[in-house]
Amino acid sequence: MHHVETMAYAGQVPWHGIGSQLVPGQSIEVWRERAGMNWSLEEAEVRFAAEAEDQYPVRAFPGQKVLYRSDTKRPLAVVSKRYQVVQPREILEFYRDLTRYSGFELETAGVLRGGRKFWALARTG
Repeated sequence: MHHVETMAYAGQVPWHGIGSQLVPGQSIEVWRERAGMNWSLEEAEVRFAAEAEDQYPVRAFPGQKVLYRSDTKRPLAVVSKRYQVVQPREILEFYRDLTRYSGFELETAGVLRGGRKFWALARTG
């Protein structure tokens, strides 16, 4: 079983047959679009509804935040306020200079489990 939502790859078709095949040498922007990584993680305060006699039944949960997708608004996780978010675009941006100047070639990138995980892999040459 796999949890691939979207992905792009260069070279051989993956074992699961899912994804968008790209020719080698595509830009980071093309990889972002075709790998389904053209959204961002947004944050919001965690709130909950409680039965109460006062006029404010919705309360905040201090110290926590909910992460959700900017495109679908789908919630992904509840994390500590200290949690440091890494955006999907940052994963691919890491490879920009490596592919441009150091001979790296992106091989695969994508999104797993509805956006809870995302990745990119490159061949070092």
